[in-house]
Amino acid sequence: MDIKAYIASGILELYVYGSLSEKENAEVYLVLQKYPEAIAEVERIEKSLQQLSGAVAPEDTHDLFSKIENKIQTDSDPVIPIHRKRTNWTTYIGWAASIALLIGLFNQLNKNRVLREKIVKNQIEQQLLEGKINVAEEDLNTAKTILSVLRNKDILQIPLQAQQVDPNAYAAVYWDKENEKTYIDVAGLPTPPPGKVYQVWSLKLSPLTPTSLGTLDTFNENDHKIFSLANPNDSEAFGITLEPEGGSDSPTLEMLYTLGTVTS
Repeated sequence: MDIKAYIASGILELYVYGSLSEKENAEVYLVLQKYPEAIAEVERIEKSLQQLSGAVAPEDTHDLFSKIENKIQTDSDPVIPIHRKRTNWTTYIGWAASIALLIGLFNQLNKNRVLREKIVKNQIEQQLLEGKINVAEEDLNTAKTILSVLRNKDILQIPLQAQQVDPNAYAAVYWDKENEKTYIDVAGLPTPPPGKVYQVWSLKLSPLTPTSLGTLDTFNENDHKIFSLANPNDSEAFGITLEPEGGSDSPTLEMLYTLGTVTS
């Protein structure tokens, strides 16, 4: 953004005077959070408003009263002289009105600022709420998919047993041969260390021929710990190894966490 051109456009004056729409107020508020030059300009505008008290205050009326008295005394008809007290109440009233005007103006500015901040806060909360709703809908759809897989009698279930690297590890494969999909349940695997990722392998046993089905890059973000991978292979077994980020061309057998064979 060309912040100088933005300031020169006059939108900040309208912002201070409270003449913008809710949407425009929100946009200006975001600009103020990002550009110190914009904040300085708003402060300059608000400071200039303080000078209104001097601008609207009445001038000293002492000379005015003197002229009136002289005019009265020079008239042909005798008059009783009027002696004014030294206190110039008109001036004080004018200054009081100016101060009241200034206080009211700043109160209105503060109300506008609070309102603008409240509008932005409400907009952010609404966006967060919409995001939560979208996430909830995605989780619901994922849960429905998982249930449909587990309840499908044509899905092959292959438990993957722990290997030497971690005797407590376990996983399961749900193989939809007809649709060439494999669902991997890895809730029994530990969180991979930084720079490492789990990789799933389809295996032919004679001779041993591994084919990568992919890496589980979103392991930490996936709350269900169930992943869907394409599997067009005639698999005889499945294994999961821990590999460097990006995966490997062949499995690192020393980091084989789970292994299971297809029994039917």
